[in-house]
Amino acid sequence: MALAIVGTLALSGCGGEDDEQTLTVLAAASLTETFTGLAEEFEAEHTGVTVRLAFDSSATLAQQALEGAPADVLATADGRTMDLAREALATEPRTFASNSLVLVAPTDGRTEVDGFDDVASGRASYVACVPTAPCGALWVALAADQQVDAQPVSLEVDVKAVLAKVVADEADAGVVYATDAVSAGPAVATLAIPGADAFTTTYPAAVLDQAREPGLAEEFVELLLSEVGRDVLDAAGFALP
Repeated sequence: MALAIVGTLALSGCGGEDDEQTLTVLAAASLTETFTGLAEEFEAEHTGVTVRLAFDSSATLAQQALEGAPADVLATADGRTMDLAREALATEPRTFASNSLVLVAPTDGRTEVDGFDDVASGRASYVACVPTAPCGALWVALAADQQVDAQPVSLEVDVKAVLAKVVADEADAGVVYATDAVSAGPAVATLAIPGADAFTTTYPAAVLDQAREPGLAEEFVELLLSEVGRDVLDAAGFALP
């Protein structure tokens, strides 16, 4: 999948006959809804500019950045994965949001999940992110803190894949970010995880060394930190720095 994404970026990074400027942004899957809206905002303010978004696990995107994928901006779901791509960064990462974990269950699921204890005890099955993804690493730490022995029935590549499993009622519950619960709307019931407030993840963004549009890339990062960006992120359920 990583190779396919890099190939797509290579094609999308090429300018068309009209020399339209293209800004390519690599972003964590949990930023899908917010960055889609902010990309539209950016295009509206920059005539002739197209923003192309590639969403995936932060670890995958960091590796692509290191391998020279033709992209301008990298935004990850934690500082650890951003650090993995440090050799590919042209600017210091800037933190623009933070997030925490919640439990979600299908609103009309086959198994009734009343609270976190149902998952912690093993009565209800659950899915989570792979430990290499920020959402997975955060869950490993939180689960240890809460002494959760029950293991997930599957580990997904990113938080959107976890949410998809829950919405499709392929698992009784799933561990996702608070913002993903917001984006799912009435399709899921949201349940608090004890101690989650003490285990948050921060979202940094930086311009890449290989950026073909470094000026536009810096403007996009500035948008994330602007009042417009903060309003969009806040509405989606992110906490702000």
